[in-house]
Amino acid sequence: MANSNGAFGLRPLRKLGQNTNSTGTTEYRIAAGNTNKLYQGQAVIPLATGFIDQLQAATGGNVPILGVFYGCEYVSSTSGETIFSNTWQGSGADTNHPVKAFIYDDPSQLFVIAGDAGGTSFDTEAEIRAGVFSNVQLASGNSGSDTTGMSSGVADLSTIATTATFPLRIVGIQDDPENSDFTVAGIPLIVRINAHFNAPASSFDSQTTANSTGI
Repeated sequence: MANSNGAFGLRPLRKLGQNTNSTGTTEYRIAAGNTNKLYQGQAVIPLATGFIDQLQAATGGNVPILGVFYGCEYVSSTSGETIFSNTWQGSGADTNHPVKAFIYDDPSQLFVIAGDAGGTSFDTEAEIRAGVFSNVQLASGNSGSDTTGMSSGVADLSTIATTATFPLRIVGIQDDPENSDFTVAGIPLIVRINAHFNAPASSFDSQTTANSTGI
């Protein structure tokens, strides 16, 4: 049967090993004049200006990923009220107040992401299972729903490879009876962020000298 999963970007699951599973966030800032939309579950990068933004906001598109966007808080330019939203719509903030972004930024954080249809090379459990410990690209990583505020990012299964520059490392497949049809989109992959901006410099060098290329 069809899987119940749609696209939702990167959803925090737990931490690597026996780390405390707090799924906590850190506060960063979005530039009030930033017109790029950000959606819950979307990977973001740090900018030299001290703000965060979408993956390709930096020249060259090769800045390590800082984490995953949870939501933001800002003062509305029309009502003067403090708003919490799971999406930054690219406008609407009173520039006299900061736009606060909350990011899952722990390099040991694991996430769940839905796989796309995968094509004939990745449409069985054995084929996708063989991709565990490999790397994968994001698809639709900078887009999302203006209705739900959720990211539309999915794992592009056709790109599964040992390529170190891919943004995500597959570490497992979530056991989920409602999403167990490997012939269609929606298989929940457990991933971590490669070459995380907050990771110690040498932590993942052997397999991830990578960047945020691939959305």
